[in-house]
Amino acid sequence: MARVASRRYFECGGCDLAFMAGEDLPSPAQERAIYEQHQNDPSDPGYRAFLNRLVEPLAERLSPGMRGLDFGAGPGPALALMLGERGFPTLSWDPMFEPHEALLDSRYDFVTCSETVEHFHRPGIEFERLAALLRPGGWLAIMTQWRLPGAAFDRWGYVRDPTHACFFSERTFGWLAVRHGLRLETPARHIALLQRGDA
Repeated sequence: MARVASRRYFECGGCDLAFMAGEDLPSPAQERAIYEQHQNDPSDPGYRAFLNRLVEPLAERLSPGMRGLDFGAGPGPALALMLGERGFPTLSWDPMFEPHEALLDSRYDFVTCSETVEHFHRPGIEFERLAALLRPGGWLAIMTQWRLPGAAFDRWGYVRDPTHACFFSERTFGWLAVRHGLRLETPARHIALLQRGDA
């Protein structure tokens, strides 16, 4: 499909996912070095405004006291803190910074993934796990830059980050919804909300 900064990318004709070649994926040490440079300060008004793009549409669909998990929280618990402030207690899990594996044995009313899914090296396995974390009626709330139809992939800034391994379009999220028995809502560009059925 494309080559960017010596990394090769391919596209799935079925689900429309674009993904980095396995041999070009960064190592855990390379990833961590980049993640530790992120400035995810929950007291930063600009960062809170950015996260509110996901928090607000999710909060509109939750009932008071519902409990959640921020999956891929990174080095700072900003999203969990903001949801807690709204009355939705939220735990944080991250494979590098908050690797509390017992949290993945529970079920939640909602699971958030803010700027996380693009880092997945094995997205099929990760989405199986995400769907399994949801209680009946639970929400999976995802924020990631969408790959837009007709846009030049090799000139897209989002693909320049060497830790971004896969790229989703709105069509990809529709495919994932069908595969995992979820209902998809897209309240804004780059925001996908997927709800598990009540059965």
